[in-house]
Amino acid sequence: MTAITTELLTRFDVPGPRYTSYPTADRFVEAFGEPEYLQALDQRRAGPAALALPLSLYVHIPFCESLCYYCACNKIITKHHERSAPYLRYLSKEVDLHVQHLGAGLPVSQLHLGGGTPTFFSDDELSDLMSMLRRNFSLVPGGEYSIEVDPRTVDEARLETLARLGFNRLSLGVQDFDPLVQKAVHRIQPAEKVFALADAARRIGFESINADLIYGLPKQTPESFERTLAQVTELRPDRIALYAYAHLPERFKPQRRIIAIDLPGAANKVSMLARALAAFESAGYDYIGMDHFALPNDALAVAKRQGRLHRNFQGYSTQPDCDLIGLGVSAIGKVGATYSQNAKSLEEYQDLLDQGHLPVVRGLAVSRDDLLRRAVIMALMCQGEVLFESIELAHLIDFREYFATELETLRGMQAQGLVTVSDSAVQVTSMGWFFVRGVAMVFDKYLQADRTRARFSKII
Repeated sequence: MTAITTELLTRFDVPGPRYTSYPTADRFVEAFGEPEYLQALDQRRAGPAALALPLSLYVHIPFCESLCYYCACNKIITKHHERSAPYLRYLSKEVDLHVQHLGAGLPVSQLHLGGGTPTFFSDDELSDLMSMLRRNFSLVPGGEYSIEVDPRTVDEARLETLARLGFNRLSLGVQDFDPLVQKAVHRIQPAEKVFALADAARRIGFESINADLIYGLPKQTPESFERTLAQVTELRPDRIALYAYAHLPERFKPQRRIIAIDLPGAANKVSMLARALAAFESAGYDYIGMDHFALPNDALAVAKRQGRLHRNFQGYSTQPDCDLIGLGVSAIGKVGATYSQNAKSLEEYQDLLDQGHLPVVRGLAVSRDDLLRRAVIMALMCQGEVLFESIELAHLIDFREYFATELETLRGMQAQGLVTVSDSAVQVTSMGWFFVRGVAMVFDKYLQADRTRARFSKII
């Protein structure tokens, strides 16, 4: 922390992407729609990857019973649980349309249910959803099958049901244990409830438990967050996702209920991140990258050590760079050299399916330059280094020539202690991990051409 100067804090107290993809989702265009997506699906079916590489599935369930003020997810706040049954029928329609172009029974090695609150679905509805997915896809043994859980909506009996349905990984939404912070974000959630659920999940036999935390929330201080960190290390989840709060009230209406003066400043946010790094390292966690930590025997930590780490729309992943099918309102997918996103409103999503169309309304066909820059950015984000030779062999370029301007910028960052640049590699320093998004941004062609970054969260 002593090496992080005020100048560095000021320089990087700016918005920037989280790089769960490159190009980032804000670059998707409406010129890419269902016809282009269907072409990508058909090409996959005809190509060698159809059976060799398993798929990843993401299912977006948008419903929540109550509003968390910090949330930037696509969600529908309702206590009317009867709304979930029609939504399940539309998910089935969407899967049927996919199978018509992909073929039935394709292997799936990763499934994630996100939201919203997936546990808004009843046990019977979750059972129907999993049965429907298994009828159309083959969930392979040893895969990662995870679900996001709001601890306020789940008890031990429900966890047992989730295990019977085949889920082997849980993600618990913690955010912060401090009562003042919980009140400020409208998410009252006693720590005792979370501890009881984690204990139950271990007894039931879930392979991995993840806890989500957010720093930079209203009323948080470095001292209050350190108390939360102590509780989290006592909880000892297998994985920890630590996110910086993105305050974008002009884009996300619920955030307008947060009082801006209650938000911690950049120096306090960096202090929180530094304390988290120290606390989790002391507790025996491996630092996976920007926002993820894992116990050494967890699959994510093993993948990091073996150089198999990948980053996708759910964050860091152990899965290879496989195709991702996004199902549900606003879901994002990646098939071949394309990205796609479904309609963001429930009405448009359902209307398109009623007409027999897949609900893809925007996306992107990735260029050769995009693929090259994606490889560089993901190497920085996942491994903390870019080896020039590996990029040159994969993309048939001269790295130092192609990225001459970027390397010159990085030499300025080297002088500030964020990276080291040699004749063969760029490596992120231990201090550089605080600002790794800023390092990756150097290679973002779109961002360098467009300095309007208010759409993104701040780097720190």
